[in-house]
Amino acid sequence: MTDFAASGDLGRVGPKASVTGKRAVASSQHAIVTHTMLDTMRAGGNAVDAAISGCLVQAVVQQDMTNHAGTVSALVHDARSGETVELNSMGTIVPGLPPFAPVPAGKGLYAAVPGTPRAVAPGFMPGMKALYERFATQPWDKLCAPAVHWAEEGHVVTSFEHLVLAQTVEFFLYTESGRRHFTPGGHLPQVGDRWASAELAETMRNLAAEGPDHFLSGKWAQEFVTRGNDLGWPVKLEHLTAIPPRWASGHRWEHKGHAVVQQSAPERQGVFCQIVLGILEELDVPSLGHWSQNAGSLYYLAHALRRAAQETGLLNDPHVFDDPTQALTSKDLIKGFAAILRDAKAKVDLTEHVRLTRGLPALAASGASKQPAGSCELAIVDEQGNWVQMMNTLQSGGIPGEVVGGVPMVGSHWMNGLDSPFEGWVTGGGRLRSTLSNTMVLRDGKPWLSLGSPGNVHCTVPQVLSNILDFGMEPYDADDAPRCLPYEPDHTISVESRLAPGVSDALAKLGVLMNPLPAYDYHMGTYQMAWRGEDGTLSACAGPRREGRAAGY
Repeated sequence: MTDFAASGDLGRVGPKASVTGKRAVASSQHAIVTHTMLDTMRAGGNAVDAAISGCLVQAVVQQDMTNHAGTVSALVHDARSGETVELNSMGTIVPGLPPFAPVPAGKGLYAAVPGTPRAVAPGFMPGMKALYERFATQPWDKLCAPAVHWAEEGHVVTSFEHLVLAQTVEFFLYTESGRRHFTPGGHLPQVGDRWASAELAETMRNLAAEGPDHFLSGKWAQEFVTRGNDLGWPVKLEHLTAIPPRWASGHRWEHKGHAVVQQSAPERQGVFCQIVLGILEELDVPSLGHWSQNAGSLYYLAHALRRAAQETGLLNDPHVFDDPTQALTSKDLIKGFAAILRDAKAKVDLTEHVRLTRGLPALAASGASKQPAGSCELAIVDEQGNWVQMMNTLQSGGIPGEVVGGVPMVGSHWMNGLDSPFEGWVTGGGRLRSTLSNTMVLRDGKPWLSLGSPGNVHCTVPQVLSNILDFGMEPYDADDAPRCLPYEPDHTISVESRLAPGVSDALAKLGVLMNPLPAYDYHMGTYQMAWRGEDGTLSACAGPRREGRAAGY
């Protein structure tokens, strides 16, 4: 295994070059993960083998972002059959097992706080098993070997990893297992430390020997059940496999001659993107100029994001609710949304109103967004043309704050509300709704572009997609460009502070205050992308807002 500390190849926050490869490319948020995936393909594995090996390693070396008890989702293009399929393996609310919020010592109000994570059945390993059984070609223990190695030897803690751990570790300080795991010796692992875990290494060795069932019915699963029972959650072994991962064909839609495939209901992303890009097309926003340069474009974009967020709150699991996908994406409805935005725009200069009521310059208090940060996206293409775009995340699985067998768990941010980023229903089998970002764009039925990211994916995916499909940007430039959050009810737009001079003043004329986010806000995601050029050359990139590495051969 490569000594990444010695080679200096640890990834970095900031600008990164796109890479090319004639045979294969891969991109992730960590150099170890990217090189693990490439090594798997060099050794004869396909893109799915690489994805499995990469995910298992990622949950070892990026526990600030993911773990083996969270969620996986994927779009997989199988070159042999020509099929592009969707996998949804989010944590599940099992029939007869309501979500459960343990009450940590000294935190008596914890369980009553809306949005508090609840214990649910993990989705990560069921998803790994589903991918392996359908598409993998290599022995399971071979795919686990890198995860065993890095858990035993430890990885070098980077400055970004330490930053995120410092911001989020309080969640794990409520439990004895969390304190022991994340603050060995009473302190977080420091920048430059080699962080290993004997407990996690043993779990990875057992996983290699027993297969995914180690987490579903084996020793780890039994310890998980015991821990839940001790806390008062009546989970049983059979609950861990009660709701298997779901395969589907994905949400498919057309935009300016491009075929887009994304996650289908109950996931919001596909419908969200179709509404946003449809509104921008109806308003002919590209002709106005990019939103980083033009206040009118930014105004329309932020409103389109808000409208899509509101409407997709009506999406739920089609196995439990009727499915409004077709109605929400009808051309007439989207045309009506655009007409409302066009007709509701201010027609007089409101700068004086903004000055008198909110002050000038037209800027709100600066501050980074406080959206969830923890997920990992992977983009992989092999030489046969198999293509994987997938996410693994610490969210939506396990017992919140607990660590079992070296595996930390976050549980599910289970909320019920039209604007809930996670929503589930205790009904008996319905899958949780989220905003997973896996996206593929097809030509003649084959992918030519795939993309995805952690961090505010509900509103950043349509922006990056529009940058490429509407504004003709190269993929890395599309990721690098400034991004915004949806329009706020107080007439504020939060946007990365790299706008052209005069945009904030022009927004004030429309009665809008600009809230400047950091120039590159890591909460706004950082994209893992892969694409195929007209000459067949493969390319990949990792975005500038977080660490990451793209590579190919």
